[in-house]
This record gives sequence, C-alpha cells and structure tokens, in this order.
Amino acid sequence: MPKPVIPKTAQTPPSRRLPNRNVRPFFEKLAATIDEPVTELEFSSNFELLIAVMLSAQATDVSVNIATKKLFPVANTPEAILALGEDGLKTYIKTIGLYNSKAKNVIKTCRDLIEKHNSEVPDTRKELEALAGVGRKTANVVLNTAFGQPTMAVDTHIFRVSNRTGLATGKTVLAVEKKLVERIPDDFIVDAHHYLILHGRYTCQARTPKCGACPVFEECMFKDKMKFAEI
Repeated sequence: MPKPVIPKTAQTPPSRRLPNRNVRPFFEKLAATIDEPVTELEFSSNFELLIAVMLSAQATDVSVNIATKKLFPVANTPEAILALGEDGLKTYIKTIGLYNSKAKNVIKTCRDLIEKHNSEVPDTRKELEALAGVGRKTANVVLNTAFGQPTMAVDTHIFRVSNRTGLATGKTVLAVEKKLVERIPDDFIVDAHHYLILHGRYTCQARTPKCGACPVFEECMFKDKMKFAEI
C-alpha cells in the first residue's frame, strides 16, 4: 500500500512532549468545545462509509460529499456499483482527484465484498486491508466510525496537531498513531480521531493556527503559540 502523503505544510517540527498530567484536560477541553465528534463525510450505511473514505484519499470531504450525493441515490450497494462498471462509476466521481485509480479500486472492492463477505463490510483490519485501495488509514476510519473500535486514523491534520501540541510526536504516521493510542484515555479513544481532525481543520490550522481561540492553549506545547495568539 502507498504511504500516506504528508504535505510540507503539515510537517511541523515536533514540540516538547505534552506532560501526562495534561492529556486528560486536553481532551476534556476539546470535548467541551466540539459538540459532535463525527466525520464530515456523508453516509447512511457501513458500505457508503467505506466507499466515501476510499474516495477521500488526497481529496476534501466536501468534494467527496458532492460526488456521493449523486452516486449513492443511484448505487449504494456493492452489487449496484459493480453493475455501473468502472466507466459508469467514473461519471459520478470524475470531479474527485485520482478518480481513475479510485474507480478501479472501488469496483474490485465491490466484487470482493460480494464474493468473500456476503456483501457486508468486514470488521477486522486484516480483512479490510485485503480490499483493493484500502490501506491502514482507511481501515482505521471504518473500524472506528462504523464499528466503534479504538483505532486512530492519522491524516495530515492529526499528524500536525499531534506533533505541534506535543501530544504525540513522531516523524511517521505510524509512529504518531501508536503514541496516540498509548496516550489517549480509554474513555476518549473512540472519539479522539474526530476531536483531533476537527481541531486541526478549524483551529490548529497548518499555516496560521488560531492559537488565540484555542481551547487547549494552556496544555499545548507549541513553542510559537504566543506569537500566533496575537494574530
């Protein structure tokens, strides 16, 4: 599987490690300010979630939602999408980046779901990662969002927030993922992925973090937080 691409804007130099005593307050404050820690991808079944997450690689949730609003009313089962065929599927997702390779993988995944999983989305990492176009990050999202498993899907936002705040520092996505799973309190682990991604998307942004409006300003170990708090 290809390694996740971390844009240069997300490659924040690691901060000092967030002290253990600050980890729980960190998540308590995020929970107090983020009312709905849920994905912004729109779906109504585990299958729709899987397809939406596959399409979201190196694309925005907004662009995926625009495409799936047209696709899912027409085809939202493995059988229906397989019946569209690769070319037919492309007509619905051609506005999304890498749509050619994504269409090919989605068709292969639909065929495997029908032939190997009775058209159901599997709930194990091994089975999910055996599907075409499904890597560790996609599997983590599905396991967490669809099945409530304590997994951590590290995207560019979470990679940046983890390193910048000192919550989980590391040079690779996998290193950050493992540290997050180790450090996050059990009662926050299921929702932690969404707390962190929403915090990174709207507050702890790449180029100009909104430190002055940050709910975890006191806990954060970002060395330049005072400078950005004044912007």
